[in-house]
Amino acid sequence: MTSASPGDVAKMSGIASVSASARLRKWGSSASLAFPIGAALSLAFAPFNVWPLAIACPAWLFFAWSDATAKRAARLGFLFSAGTFLAGTYWLYNSIYVIGKAPLPVTVLLMLGLIAIMGAYSALLGFIQARWFPAHGYARYCIALPAAWVMLEWLRGWLFSGFPWLSIGYAAIDTPLAAFAPLTGEYGVSFLLALTSGALAFLSLRHRQVAGYVVILVPWLLAYPLWYREWTTPIGQPITVAIVQGSVPQEMKWTQAQHDATLKLYRDLTVKHFGAQLIVWPESTLPDWAELLNGYLNTMWRDASEHGSSLIIGSQHYDAKKDKAYNSVMVLGENFQWYNKRHLVPFGEYFPVPSIVREWMRLKSLPHSDFASGDADQPPLRVAGQKIGVTICYEDAYGSSQLAALDEATLLINVTNDAWFGHSTARYQHLQISRMRALEVGRGLIRAANDGISAIIDAQGRLVRQLPSFKSEVLTGLVQPRSGLTFYARVGNWPVISLCAILLLFAIVRQKESV
Repeated sequence: MTSASPGDVAKMSGIASVSASARLRKWGSSASLAFPIGAALSLAFAPFNVWPLAIACPAWLFFAWSDATAKRAARLGFLFSAGTFLAGTYWLYNSIYVIGKAPLPVTVLLMLGLIAIMGAYSALLGFIQARWFPAHGYARYCIALPAAWVMLEWLRGWLFSGFPWLSIGYAAIDTPLAAFAPLTGEYGVSFLLALTSGALAFLSLRHRQVAGYVVILVPWLLAYPLWYREWTTPIGQPITVAIVQGSVPQEMKWTQAQHDATLKLYRDLTVKHFGAQLIVWPESTLPDWAELLNGYLNTMWRDASEHGSSLIIGSQHYDAKKDKAYNSVMVLGENFQWYNKRHLVPFGEYFPVPSIVREWMRLKSLPHSDFASGDADQPPLRVAGQKIGVTICYEDAYGSSQLAALDEATLLINVTNDAWFGHSTARYQHLQISRMRALEVGRGLIRAANDGISAIIDAQGRLVRQLPSFKSEVLTGLVQPRSGLTFYARVGNWPVISLCAILLLFAIVRQKESV
């Protein structure tokens, strides 16, 4: 028997090491992990706030794509995002089935349809990166993948009416990276997180690449000088605010038995706080069309005015001249004003289905009528000596849509009814989105929610005061009006999206040159 030479031993040891590394990479990028790791990404958002998962989970996906064929990469991407949106938007079941009373098959179909669409975005990204960026270089992980990730988040934020929920930048609201939001908006923060994810994936494949460590450290170091900077200027004195949270259960809200009780509840809670300059009621507070409650509203308006208060009330509004119904906010202050909701919720406020399906819905006694969208260029509301930018419900997830009002608006208000989602994570995710909107544009934000979470948010996106959910209470406090524009408020999302497009083009050119 011939003994092995030292060189043979070293060679066999190296082969064994490569084999072990290959097995580890194969196991670590297993398709069976894509769905649970994608689901884990939902824990990065409120109320769990395990924000490092917003880096670690995409980093795993980038790593798993490293040796994948285009078909396998698409499958990995689909399973990953399907896990994220199933775990992150499970609360749609409550709104569609429990509260909305839709048949279970319809509920399942709608939920699976949304999950499939969200999964398709990541499947497309996986397929494209495998075809266009097969090389394991710096350009792939630290340029192409982060840029493509953000462009896909942006695309799903508006395509087919958009669903901008669970964009990873929101998870960073309490981290140093949030300091970039007034410069880049939420998509810029998403890019920095995805960039960190790409650098981690790059380092997992090429351990001694100094560039990977630099990419990870530099954004976090640059964030600290921005952390305490104020981008807008206080004007005048803080105004006194009272946010009325009636906490009427959604299943009771529109019943005839609850009708008068709801009106009395909001009046009783409000009169105790007459004298506050601004009193805000949540979305769809009134249990009837506003036009049918003129006597009640006129009395509230008169009594509030006598005490120096202005009312902002969420209500359903029917415009007889246009023969259209709106989900609206009314102002009972120095003047009477309307704001009509612009971004409507598919299958909640309008039904993007053909007439034959509408007829079936009517026969099944399902909701089948639509609200109309408000005009895109509605000016800020003038109330309590301020000009206020208003959003209703998940309109505040569309950050760029409120920018046009900021040349004048000194405050922001979001009225919402998250009671549709029960005791779920939806209300916490929505509050996190509201905080990002305030931070991006350097404005205080007043948030009135039917059963929570009502809150006062300052211009740095911090929670000043909030009410517990499911409590019938009034939140009082001070809000500081501000003027001036952050860089993001001046330019919107286009610089970040344009930069991502340029980076992708650069990566494509570099990829072709290296072939």
